[in-house]
Amino acid sequence: MQVFVVGANGQIGRLVVQQLLARGDTPIAGLRPGEDNEDWEDLGVKVCDFDLLAKPETLASRLLGIDALIFAAGSGSRTKDDMTLLIDLDGAVKTMQAAEIAGVRRFLMISMLFAEDRNRWAAPLQALYAAKFYADHWLTHQTQLAYTIVEPGALSFHPATGLVKSDPIAVGSVPRGDVAAFLVAALHDERTVGKTIPLLQGDQSIAQVLDQL
Repeated sequence: MQVFVVGANGQIGRLVVQQLLARGDTPIAGLRPGEDNEDWEDLGVKVCDFDLLAKPETLASRLLGIDALIFAAGSGSRTKDDMTLLIDLDGAVKTMQAAEIAGVRRFLMISMLFAEDRNRWAAPLQALYAAKFYADHWLTHQTQLAYTIVEPGALSFHPATGLVKSDPIAVGSVPRGDVAAFLVAALHDERTVGKTIPLLQGDQSIAQVLDQL
């Protein structure tokens, strides 16, 4: 499967590309213009400029022939709310529009735990929660994409364990490596289409969680 990873140089995006390679898929690393691409070229991964500030029609030209897209981009913790709006919300929506223009069927989104519940939006991340809320709403209500939304808890740098849980009420954290592994598994599991899936560190294998959907 040819899979375009938006934000491939990010902390989760990089792990997603590696997981895709290990599974035998063909990832394409979508990078901001000017980002370093030497690591990917050394691994034989095709790289592609993907400027989330560009128009959907421009982005669509990068997605022709792609089977699926994983949106792992983010404005980052060091940026202000204006870039959260332009990247995490409008950039995500433009990517969805581009995917539909290009005929991409499958779209996986990394969101945030409780993004759909304003009562759970904690300071100082309200702007990011709002961006995720409206981007997720656009994906689920304004597109015909075969979507999966993964809502991880607090992202940790602990080593991946392969043990997770999907609990709509619980709070907690999850290693970035387990988020990446779950995304790649979900990509290949049609039972995840049309689903929003909370994800935390737990005591079940990824396969067990998918079996319970």
